[in-house]
Formats: sequence, structure tokens, C-alpha cells
Amino acid sequence: MTRSPFSSLSRRQFLAGSASIAATSLSTTAWAQNASEVPEEGFDPLRPPPEPEAPVQRNISAFRAKDWRPYFDNLRNGAVLVDINSRALHFWSADESIYRLFPSSVPLSDDLTRRGRTKIIRKVDGPGWAPTPNMRKRNPEWPAYIPPGPDNPLGTHALYLSWKYYRIHGTHDTRKIGRKSSNGCIGLYNEHISQLFGLTKVGTQVLLI
Repeated sequence: MTRSPFSSLSRRQFLAGSASIAATSLSTTAWAQNASEVPEEGFDPLRPPPEPEAPVQRNISAFRAKDWRPYFDNLRNGAVLVDINSRALHFWSADESIYRLFPSSVPLSDDLTRRGRTKIIRKVDGPGWAPTPNMRKRNPEWPAYIPPGPDNPLGTHALYLSWKYYRIHGTHDTRKIGRKSSNGCIGLYNEHISQLFGLTKVGTQVLLI
């Protein structure tokens, strides 16, 4: 008859092993209890974390270069195309020598999303921010104005569009890029909005699709 390898363990070895397992279990339980007592990071209503999104199959080909011709008749003053579905912003210079593609944030919901043609009417380096009247109604605790700086929701630069309250701007909250996270505006990483700011001009065409 074949002897079981476990029968060779002495009673002393078995008890020592059991004690080790019990100590590990107690240590793990204590760590879990201590971790649950750590307070969560404070919630900032002006820069809340992006809402969790339902899992979707990502297709990397959606974030790819585009040709300007299906979207614009010409490139006078340059052109900006914002693709809400692929969450990407495209820029072409007037002479076609420069093309840029940037990941972007997009509006939280369809009712906050506006599509169509507009243009850049103002450029601000170091913008201040004020919530719209509707934002103040929904969030009366928000401040009436936030000056330029690290707490400003518009980041380092802002391109104001001919649509009231709509902008293409930077953000200090990098979690928002590539997600549905804005109240209607289009957001870029600060380093990307800085590049776009230098490439565009007042009068640059903008199309949101």
C-alpha cells in the first residue's frame, strides 16, 4: 500500500503550520478593518470625478486621422472638428501644413450636447470661470467666480465659441479627458489646449459632429 505523504508530518509540524495560517488570517483581517477606517478624499463639487460609464467595446480605429474635405468647404482661418463619438478633436491649418489630433472630454449627456457649426470669437490665456445661471440654480453653493489658477475648471487656456457659454478649454482634472464629463464644453489636456491656442485664431471654423 502506498503511504500518503501527509502521514509523515509530525503533530508538532502540523500545529506550527496551523498557527502560522491563523496569524496570517488575523493580520489580514486587521489590515482590512484599518483600511475601512481611513477617511475618503474630500469631494470637490466643482471638479467631481467622472461618472462611471457602462463597459463598451473600444475600437482604437475610431481615434484616427481624418480628412477635412467631408466636413468643410475650405480651410480659411483653419478648421477644428470635434467628434463627440470618438471623443477626439482635429485641427487643420489654413495651408494644410499642420494637422493635429487630440483626445478630448465631451458633454455628460445628449441634452447637454450641441452639434453644428460655430467659430472661435475670443481667445483667453489664463481664463477665469463663472458658472452659468442654470448651473447656479442646480448648485447654489458654487462660487460666482473662480479666478485663473489651479482650481479653475477652464484650465490654462480657453477658446470661446459663438455659441453662448460654449468653449474649448483645458482642464487641471486629467481624469476627465476621453470621458463624458462636461456640462457642454469640450476639454483638452492643458498641454494640448496650449498647442491648439497657438494654432487657432479668432475666426477659426469649428464643427461639432
